[in-house]
Amino acid sequence: MKFIAEIDVMPLKALLDPQGKAVTGSMKNLGLPEIENVRIGKHITLEVEAPSKEVAHTKVDEACKKLLANQIMEFYEFELRQA
Repeated sequence: MKFIAEIDVMPLKALLDPQGKAVTGSMKNLGLPEIENVRIGKHITLEVEAPSKEVAHTKVDEACKKLLANQIMEFYEFELRQA
């Protein structure tokens, strides 16, 4: 079976997000002061071939831990659905 994973990787809340900070500052300059605390991350979509949803979940989790997210600075979460 083929599954699709939608993965969100974000900086840890305890760490400074310089890109988000810059965008937050720009919002004020654009006349949008009510927008604050912007955090910038990445969204990853991938397909995985696996015999079950449980196996697919394990494979996606492994990919996130080994390659897609730096666990020292980022956290991740994902949703998995059948293609």
